[in-house]
Amino acid sequence: MSTTERPRILVVGGGYVGLYAARRILKKMRYGEATVTVVDPRSYMTYQPFLPEAAAGSISPRHVVVPLRRVLPKAEVLTGRVTTIDQDRKVATIAPLVGEAYELPFDYLVIAMGAVSRTFPIPGLAENGIGMKGVEEAIGLRNHVLEQLDKADSTTDEEVRRKALTFVFIGGGFAGAESIGEVEDMARDAAKYYKNVKREDMRFLLVDVADKILPEVGPKLGAYGKEHLEGRGVEVYLKTGMDSCVDGHVVLNNGLEVDSNTIVWTAGVKPNPALARFGLPLGPRGHVDTQATLQVQGTDYIWAAGDNAQVPDMVGRRAGNENAWCPPNAQHALRQAKVLGDNVVSGMRGFPQKEYSHANKGAVAGLGLHKGVAMIVMGKMKIKLKGRLAWYMHRAYHGMAMPTFNRKIRVFADWTLAMFLKREVVSLGAMENPREEFYEAAKPAPAPAAAGSGDKPKAKAS
Repeated sequence: MSTTERPRILVVGGGYVGLYAARRILKKMRYGEATVTVVDPRSYMTYQPFLPEAAAGSISPRHVVVPLRRVLPKAEVLTGRVTTIDQDRKVATIAPLVGEAYELPFDYLVIAMGAVSRTFPIPGLAENGIGMKGVEEAIGLRNHVLEQLDKADSTTDEEVRRKALTFVFIGGGFAGAESIGEVEDMARDAAKYYKNVKREDMRFLLVDVADKILPEVGPKLGAYGKEHLEGRGVEVYLKTGMDSCVDGHVVLNNGLEVDSNTIVWTAGVKPNPALARFGLPLGPRGHVDTQATLQVQGTDYIWAAGDNAQVPDMVGRRAGNENAWCPPNAQHALRQAKVLGDNVVSGMRGFPQKEYSHANKGAVAGLGLHKGVAMIVMGKMKIKLKGRLAWYMHRAYHGMAMPTFNRKIRVFADWTLAMFLKREVVSLGAMENPREEFYEAAKPAPAPAAAGSGDKPKAKAS
């Protein structure tokens, strides 16, 4: 850690907002003007729009993460959690991965903790559900799905096969629709290499409590996405929730019951619960309440943006909607981070703050290889695309939005190789317990059983 007496800008979180804001601050700052410290439990930022492709094997998982220390060489990067913030003393308590917690003073504070999966107290969900918020979960989902194909191929028990080949996805937004589209694509390809498993043996279910999927791209493209998935054999159940999934027995509130080893939960996100311990003003859903300048209400040295912030949508408010808020998506997070970074430097120098205002540029979604939907907003005109062209737009947009030139090249290289080479369908499930085989080989042999107290040695034959 730094021992200088320069002002410290503490960035809590190393996701979209944390990474981009820290880069912007370092770029705008004069040499030695302040110390930028980024604290996050992980030493990398995850580009979440690529998680479905990582789960399907279209992109290497290492290429969808950006190492913080490499991208922020002029910043302090601490791997740990901020557990409390004392605003009166301007001190944060840091809990590192190992060792005792310690206090870290700061002068300016950026809250960029992002969001976590929004869950409900559904019986069996915690024990059986799989999330899609981190690269670890994407890798785990890929290995898990391929393991289910291995199980189904090697057993003669029809009940075991049916449970292994049933895949349930809860949530029909971007994460859910893209994930089921990519995973179904991968499973369809993988089935070609199994003698006893065909695509017709598999069952994919997409469940959502709303009356449509992909609401971000509009009703027409959302309806097309639903029809497209159903054309590929995916069962889509709308206005439907899950009541329980104990031991993999999924009970939907429309009366349908299925057994499944794979229950993927993508039903929205909520602000990080740790925000409640920081003493910051929170909105009704737990977001940090900010001004249009991204300054936290009632402060002049704390800023917040992204999924953990309630940011006024100035475009909507100028149009007459006084309750317009920026949606928690990557498009807003990336742009808010730049304004936030500029405002931190301006605040440090005593200059006026700039309001965040951004018009919607549209939305893109991939539904598997060569399949997608896209809505591009150009002024008052909306261009709606579907199929292969929309898929190209999806890849072009997110490929260019991927942080750092290094990662852009790696992602585009993955896509280029995939044009000439077949998709990998290898399950590396043993990665979750890599020492198990070595332990079995190295553990001491059990001691021979001692003779019972009632036993008598037999006399030797003469």
